[in-house]
Amino acid sequence: MSDTTDLPAPATAPATAPALDVEGWTCPAPLRDRPRVVMGHGGGGVLSAELVQQIFAPAYGGEALSQLGDAAAVSLGGARLAFSTDSFVVRPLFFPGGSIGDLAVNGTVNDLAMSGARAAYLSCGFILEEGVELDVVARVAKALGAAARTAGVEVATGDTKVVEAGHGDGIFINTAGIGLVPEGVDLRPQRVVPGDVVIVSGAIGVHGVAIMSVREGLEFGVEIESDCAALGTLVDAMLAVTPDLHVLRDPTRGGLAAALNEIAKASGTGVVLRERAVPVPPAVANACAILGLDPLYVANEGKLVAFVPREHAEAVLAAMRAHPLGADSAVVGEAVAAHPGMVVARTGLGGTRVVDLPIGEQLPRIC
Repeated sequence: MSDTTDLPAPATAPATAPALDVEGWTCPAPLRDRPRVVMGHGGGGVLSAELVQQIFAPAYGGEALSQLGDAAAVSLGGARLAFSTDSFVVRPLFFPGGSIGDLAVNGTVNDLAMSGARAAYLSCGFILEEGVELDVVARVAKALGAAARTAGVEVATGDTKVVEAGHGDGIFINTAGIGLVPEGVDLRPQRVVPGDVVIVSGAIGVHGVAIMSVREGLEFGVEIESDCAALGTLVDAMLAVTPDLHVLRDPTRGGLAAALNEIAKASGTGVVLRERAVPVPPAVANACAILGLDPLYVANEGKLVAFVPREHAEAVLAAMRAHPLGADSAVVGEAVAAHPGMVVARTGLGGTRVVDLPIGEQLPRIC
């Protein structure tokens, strides 16, 4: 049986997502009416969205910003460019499968790739804490340079600042990037329609669990390595099948659940997720069970989720599986007309559950 046909029909669900009332919630969820910034404002969930929608977007304005995607697609001098920026504050600086230097390159390259663009140039800003060892700075810089060469992107400009001891965490990095968007490529949530097939490019939750295992000194019987990788060549392989992909998203902060919710709300469609079809490695599932986490909400740094027109889904899936970074790609659901703006998971027992946007974050400082 084909992976992309005969998807299970969505169970009956409310026509609209129920309002989430957190007014009476206490620890560990930060309350939305707090007058100060809390860690959850950086977690990619409800608090992050409110910060952007209520403070930053009204202050800045502008048509390009209103896209609120991983990267902004803008026209300049007759060329269509993708432009993105990201900041990296991960702790620890080095972890199984990568470092803050790898993240700084791959995170921005992947944001550009989600617009269909191949990154061309990056800027790089280092914020160093007084007292950090120069050997550590050198290791991070070398890792960043190697990741850039692997991704086929050039670090063209940069900046360095130093803050007093106690006012940083060793090294913070900001990168911004630009790349060209190919003719005929238009990737944005508003293009999603009922019937689109949802594909993920591989196992989820790996990065977040890898960070947590090192940070907390936990052992799960096997070393879990981050999936940190640049996805530009994988996206190229997908676009070579058809430029008519509807939307791509890299499920970093907030994980797959946050990415699907953002797309569902922006597109006005519902999403039905086949929970058993989502590739979760046993080591990640076991770690999440021990830690009380849901793999759907754990961050990834080398995976993407795609909404693909059904007529192209099988060919796109085959191209993804033929690429090293998409070998474990799987169809995990579809876009539907029912319950617009809501993500519903079909469980292995045949029931359904609402997969909502997280309030804050399960794992702080993972990217």
